[in-house]
Amino acid sequence: MIFIWIIVFFGLITLFASFFTVKQETAAIVERLGKFHSVRHAGLHLKIPFIDQISKRMNLRIQQLDVIIDTKTLDNVFIKMKVSVQYQVIRTQVGDAYYRLENPESQITSFVFDVVRAEVPKLKLDDVFVRKDDIAIAVKGELQEAMNSYGYDIIKALVTDIDPDEQVKHAMNRINAAEREKTAAEYESEAQRIRIVAVAKAEAESKKLQGQGIADQRREIAKGLEESVKMLNSVKIEPHEASALIVVTQHYDTLQSIGANNRSNLVLLPNTPTVASTMLNDLVAAMAVSKPVSYTHLTLPTIYSV
Repeated sequence: MIFIWIIVFFGLITLFASFFTVKQETAAIVERLGKFHSVRHAGLHLKIPFIDQISKRMNLRIQQLDVIIDTKTLDNVFIKMKVSVQYQVIRTQVGDAYYRLENPESQITSFVFDVVRAEVPKLKLDDVFVRKDDIAIAVKGELQEAMNSYGYDIIKALVTDIDPDEQVKHAMNRINAAEREKTAAEYESEAQRIRIVAVAKAEAESKKLQGQGIADQRREIAKGLEESVKMLNSVKIEPHEASALIVVTQHYDTLQSIGANNRSNLVLLPNTPTVASTMLNDLVAAMAVSKPVSYTHLTLPTIYSV
């Protein structure tokens, strides 16, 4: 009875040892008596207990390796460059990936170092920033050719960081700050120029309008004089008499407008000494009659001859 239970026990162990599962995006390397037998992918599988062994479970997902390289540019600037490489085991070459290459990360790192240190010393620092995509393409091309034979596919290579020496970074920051200040000054100068041009245009437009106003005013005065002459001619007044009459009328109109302002001390008189003296005496007499004043405080008007 005990013997039967022992047989059943070992039978169950053998039965459970005969089945195994492989997870999604994983491949199992099965060896039989120490030799490669097969590759099993996701699902439930059967093997011979104690004879078949699962040697390795390979990850089929896309993996990423970050490599940091110290190198020098053509203009003797030391930089640290970070290159990210995405790679994956080729599903049809899982056996090659397992048996032919023990440490893929180390192999990829070696190739990245080799390519970067061959490409970067050909370029100046500014060109390294500009052509980082070209460097990444060169890295991927070199890795693709080398790693395919080992069962690995290079998905993408990216230059994710370029870190110059600290002194160089400080110098670059100073240059950038100076460039920004220069740009700001240029913008300020341009704005000032625009303001000056705008003011000049406004002044020119104002003077233009002012000139047009004066011209219109003179044109209307001339029209008024012409109409006055025509009206006088219509009542049989000779042209030279009409002109003299208009001049006298304008003269007294001017005197009336000046007299309307009680603060004005300006009087326009004809350019004849005797007439000016006579009119001044008449003016003083008129002021004395209309409004007694003290001659000690009398301010005589300023007289201009016309």
